Amino acid sequence: MVEDLRIRFEAGRAVEIEGKNADVLRNRCAADEGASRLGEVALVDREGRIGQTGTVYFNTLLDENAASHLAFGNAYAISVGDADRDRINTSAIHIDFMVGSNDVAVTGVKPDGTRVPVLRDGSWQLETPQPG
Repeated sequence: MVEDLRIRFEAGRAVEIEGKNADVLRNRCAADEGASRLGEVALVDREGRIGQTGTVYFNTLLDENAASHLAFGNAYAISVGDADRDRINTSAIHIDFMVGSNDVAVTGVKPDGTRVPVLRDGSWQLETPQPG
């Protein structure tokens, strides 16, 4: 387990990976050309059943449903349309790591530069458009 993870990116590539046991992640990110690039960014709120348990299962398939997370390496082709499929990151690895907590604040930026709160205090801030 890597603790106190800090990552610095340049031109879309992780160029510094620091933290307790970070050497394991650094070695995996050297596997191939796409390994040090992100293949997944997932925002997760605190309302899901798994997150509400307050338990870390040390099983990615469970834990990634409890917290926002990123993944180095391969992206899932199913996550993009046909026109963008050849642009996704490819790698022999796909390593998820959780970054979410109620302290994570996510802000979106519209094309006109307007900043919009997306996630605050573990809750979605986006309003659902009303019909009409």
